[in-house]
Amino acid sequence: MFFILSRFCYFFLAPFNWILILFISWLITKIKRLKKRLLIAIAIIAILFSNGFLENEAELAWQINKSGLTRGKQYEVGILLGGMAGYDRFKVAHFSGASDRFIQTNSLYHQGIIKKIIVSSGNASFFIKEPGEADFLTAEFIKAGVSPKDILTEDKSRNTFENATFTKHIIDSLHLKRPYVLISSANHLPRALRVFKKANLDVLPYPCAFHATHKNYDIQDYVVPSLAVLSDWESLIKEIVGTAMYRLTGKA
Repeated sequence: MFFILSRFCYFFLAPFNWILILFISWLITKIKRLKKRLLIAIAIIAILFSNGFLENEAELAWQINKSGLTRGKQYEVGILLGGMAGYDRFKVAHFSGASDRFIQTNSLYHQGIIKKIIVSSGNASFFIKEPGEADFLTAEFIKAGVSPKDILTEDKSRNTFENATFTKHIIDSLHLKRPYVLISSANHLPRALRVFKKANLDVLPYPCAFHATHKNYDIQDYVVPSLAVLSDWESLIKEIVGTAMYRLTGKA
């Protein structure tokens, strides 16, 4: 039930959808004063949430920007959270924009920083029956030179809470030595860290797939609206609200 409700609620967390709902309300209402206020609200949301400078600064304040690993130390296992690949209608898998998670995990393994990889990701779709993301990622790791015996696959999880729950089963059954490296997008790690620590897993963050960086701003970041920035805000708001929901329900 929590999984279904969270997916439903996510629709209302996107600034674009706020604008859409307000615009439909503007079309429907006959009250002139309300129409004016709706237009003002649309303008304010559109201006604020399409501003690249504001979004980047908010992202930097939220995300985890630095690795928690100790230089020169080797770790028993790296836990890779899914969300970087998907299947098309022909059941062919493809990497998405968050594929840096895969790249960084592969790099940590080949540098000898992590000995094993736990790939934690199932199928989070309501209606579409397709293989779990972990199956595809496991095959890609093997192609990249990772030994099959060093890959542990968890393909049942649909969200971060289930990532932690099912990963703990694997770690406990194999008695893997702590601490563990938790690898995910920088803006997802604040929520993921809370959930994994709540599950009594000693994890260290390894952020990647950064949505925001300490960049030099251009004039367009301050004054030129961007539809892409609206999408970035959606991702950030989902993480903030998702963290709050997890804390309220005792999952983080």
